Amino acid sequence: MAIKFHHTSKEFHLYNEKISYVIKVLKNGQLGHVYYGKKLTDKESFEDLVEYARRDMAPYSFEGDSTFSLEHLKQEYPTFGSGDTRYPAFELEREDGSRAVDFKYQSHEIIKGKRKLEGLPAVYVENEDEAKTLEITLEDEQIHTKIILSYTIFSQRPVITKHVRFECEHPEGITLLNCMSGCLDLPDKEYEMIEFAGSWNRERHPHSRELTYGIQSVYSMRGCSSHQFNPFFILKRKNADEFQGEVLGFSLVYSGDFIGQVEVDNFDVTRVVMGIHPNEFRWELQKGEIFQTPEMVMVYSEHGMNEMSQTYHELYRTRLARGIWRDKERPILINNWEATYFDFNEEKILQIARKAKEIGIELFVLDDGWFGKRNWDNCSLGDWYPNLEKLPDGIAGLSKKIEEMGMKFGLWFEPEMVNKDSDLFREHPDWLLADIRRNYCHSRNQYILDFSKKEVVDHIHRKMQKILSESSISYVKWDMNRSFSEVFSNGNGKSYQGKVRHKYILGVYDLYERLIQEFPEVLFESCASGGARFDPGMLYYAPQAWTSDNTDAVDRIKIQYGTSYVYPLSSIGSHVSASPNHQVFRNTSLDIRANVAYFGTFGYELDITKLPEKELDQMKVQVKFMKANRKLLQQGTFYRLQSPFENNSSAWEVVSEEKDTAFAAYFRVLEPSHGKFERIYLKGLDPEKKYQVKECFGAKIDCGEHYGDELMYAGLSVSDCSSGLPGVAREQQGDFFSRLFEIREV
Repeated sequence: MAIKFHHTSKEFHLYNEKISYVIKVLKNGQLGHVYYGKKLTDKESFEDLVEYARRDMAPYSFEGDSTFSLEHLKQEYPTFGSGDTRYPAFELEREDGSRAVDFKYQSHEIIKGKRKLEGLPAVYVENEDEAKTLEITLEDEQIHTKIILSYTIFSQRPVITKHVRFECEHPEGITLLNCMSGCLDLPDKEYEMIEFAGSWNRERHPHSRELTYGIQSVYSMRGCSSHQFNPFFILKRKNADEFQGEVLGFSLVYSGDFIGQVEVDNFDVTRVVMGIHPNEFRWELQKGEIFQTPEMVMVYSEHGMNEMSQTYHELYRTRLARGIWRDKERPILINNWEATYFDFNEEKILQIARKAKEIGIELFVLDDGWFGKRNWDNCSLGDWYPNLEKLPDGIAGLSKKIEEMGMKFGLWFEPEMVNKDSDLFREHPDWLLADIRRNYCHSRNQYILDFSKKEVVDHIHRKMQKILSESSISYVKWDMNRSFSEVFSNGNGKSYQGKVRHKYILGVYDLYERLIQEFPEVLFESCASGGARFDPGMLYYAPQAWTSDNTDAVDRIKIQYGTSYVYPLSSIGSHVSASPNHQVFRNTSLDIRANVAYFGTFGYELDITKLPEKELDQMKVQVKFMKANRKLLQQGTFYRLQSPFENNSSAWEVVSEEKDTAFAAYFRVLEPSHGKFERIYLKGLDPEKKYQVKECFGAKIDCGEHYGDELMYAGLSVSDCSSGLPGVAREQQGDFFSRLFEIREV
């Protein structure tokens, strides 16, 4: 790993054994982008890779030179209006309205390790030898403002992180109108863009399209990263797939409004920008003030999308998630939501907990309905004190009773929201994030608290701190159940309003940070109507997230498959729920529901007091299996083997670091008539090792001993033809069929 500055050519070369990133100070003092990709041998100059052009109608920077045009040069952090008419990485405005700027290279610093971002989540290092950071200072001397571009390269990972800091020393101040976390200009457009789109109940489905002229983007203006798009996308070469070809990943460590944009100009140059969405963003900087952007994380793979995903998994699991739960296996929980909804009392909760203890479950989570006068979703949000009619001994008493059973206790909060029928709203209507002089939208009968205000965050902190300190709470499910609509901060002036959306997210981060510092032993799980805030920013505070409100096993195959492109299995909240399912009303076996949920944090969300003994016995086996194997299932190397978006059947696999153990899951949605023979081709095994293959559940078939090369290149038969799979009972076959295989070294 090295970061070198070649003084003669004025070029920076960041490289390790896998990747290179090259930047050049252009003759106008601005930064040009030269190269990003597979490692290059270092040399004094890569000037031959910088392409100049003389083209009609282009604006040129120097009198008498008709080759140097920013419209046709690849740049590091471009602005609009200095000859470049493509979308910029930043825009700022002076006090007189001028947006013309000229930021030139002033200096740079190369440091070991990686600095912490103040008030923002970011990837970190545990020792300074893991990474090196380049900080390049650009300055516009006329407006006394600096831009510091930060680049971190890791020693053992094909990863580059970027973020930007603006520092104002202009006596009149400046106004930021747009400030992306990073930009990347690529020399051609021969890529496919894969984005992860969806909606509530069907989050993060991959969609692919070839790049074409103009703009293609993913974004959110909902105040959260959203169900609709994720702050992540892929550019892959057209011949690339899961296991071969060049792939670039772009991920934003942020939880609010964002944009990830790809622009192709009319000369086939591709520009990627990613950062805070500029809609309704206007940030005034006075003299002496700074603005820090979120961090963009870029991953390069020359061996397809699986390798890219594995890099993100390992990085985000071990260098983004923090605290004592980062490396710990997650407790098997039961959540009462789909068992009771709002209709419960203490005795009903204790009945579920007693039965859960018998099964071997380790954590009971009490969901919505425990506070204020909450019996439906139209009241009491914001009133964070226990409902003593439901829980006579409060949360403190209930948590103690659960712990006396030998289980841990967890609790649901939705701290960012309020109902109009609440003590909090009646006392502080001006704390709503809405112009209360006008009509404003509700969603799920609730409204958003203005977390851009410190006094609001302080108030909610005191309420949550009191509950957590008085009770025995080991887990917090932090929910957020609506998007922004009319964003306005009551009591603040015009200049404040352009800051509100970003300051809101900073307020959320601040509350998280206070609580995890005060209660470091608590496991936080983020949630936003399921998966509306499943993003890297949240993983910095909560190492797992509720992946989707949709718990149907068949739909979850797609949701978890799509989520796995960037997020580690240890972050994927996955539960076994009731059949028929409460979201899509599908009937599925307990086998397939568990076989999907094993590949995540694993838990249950159903009324186990109403289940027959046969299913309870089956659940005991499932819990025992998960306890024995969860370290591998949550922290092993994950492979996507067959896509549910392209086939009736799908498969995935987790392999241990030593390559001595693996689990492979096969899923088939519909039973075919006189179906074909099927094989899955395993990955990540040692070709020279011999493995014993057994089916974990169902038929418990011994599939014999096979060398790793056979399992990977000839495949493992998963056929279930219409005549019936030997050893599998007919009632176990049919639609919504699954098999789970254990592969262990002999």
